[in-house]
Amino acid sequence: MTEVKISIRQARPNEAERIAEFIIMAMTEECCLHFCGPHHDINDFRSVMTSLVARDDTQYSYLNTLVADDGGSVIGICVSYDGALLHQLRQPFIDTALKEWNMDHSSIPDETQPGELYLDSLAVDAAYRGRGIAKLLLQASIQKSKQMNLPSTGLLVDVGNPRAEVLYNKVGFKYAGTNSWGGHEMKHLVFKN
Repeated sequence: MTEVKISIRQARPNEAERIAEFIIMAMTEECCLHFCGPHHDINDFRSVMTSLVARDDTQYSYLNTLVADDGGSVIGICVSYDGALLHQLRQPFIDTALKEWNMDHSSIPDETQPGELYLDSLAVDAAYRGRGIAKLLLQASIQKSKQMNLPSTGLLVDVGNPRAEVLYNKVGFKYAGTNSWGGHEMKHLVFKN
């Protein structure tokens, strides 16, 4: 078997549909359905997410996304943004959810704060897991945080996902408190730059 060279690079607008699939994977289908409500399905969520990724002014924008590329295909993603911009970047999601699903998400609690590059979504294609790709994406995101002169890089991990927490700890993320998101109890982990 030939070794595949993985590169981490900035996402492109024409990759919005693929990136949306990874965001759904990171969020879990259950959580996505929570956001779009009982009268919509995962395809409705996927359509909205694809449109948000293709924009340049949303938290899920391709501009906020690093991708792992195996030389022709996106095989993983990490969406991250400056926590100080959370409300501004989240507003397009709130507006679109109200318009498309009649769901008001204007009271979602903040999952990040100023001074932190927030890692919103991290996912790797199942066929490529176990090869260190998530670690590469995390390390590239920490570098992005340093280039942005932010003092820390943070993320939320579901308390029911200890395997992911082990990876984050290996990269250098430390426990910083608890939070709740999408109806799940979460741990806030931080990497200090």
